[in-house]
Amino acid sequence: MAEHPNVELLRKGYAAYGQGDMDTINELFADDIQWHIAGRSQLSGDYKGKEQVFGFFAKLMEISEGTSKLEIHDILANDEHGVVLVTGSGTRKGKSFSSPDVHVLHMKNGKVTEFWDSPLDQYASDEFFS
Repeated sequence: MAEHPNVELLRKGYAAYGQGDMDTINELFADDIQWHIAGRSQLSGDYKGKEQVFGFFAKLMEISEGTSKLEIHDILANDEHGVVLVTGSGTRKGKSFSSPDVHVLHMKNGKVTEFWDSPLDQYASDEFFS
């Protein structure tokens, strides 16, 4: 059985992120995308529109000294939602960080319209990114 088209969309997007291919990510995001980052770190908050989301990506890479990586464990999707189980990792100021995370996404008409980040260890994530 073939994968759902939204699983393929998410695989393409996460591969593009891993390669730093912002052009492909730009094609996969709705213009009015909303991005929600949980916690109390300097990255936490709500980002609206591609410009703010790409600004978030730039800040994430700056804080992680260009080392932010996502290892995908599984992708589940239907017509409207996607769930991506990942391990996020990075290095900052000589300290390494690795933690399981759940990403929940909304999709419509072949575009990601909304994203929620749900780290399994919010305290560790906040400490690393603060």
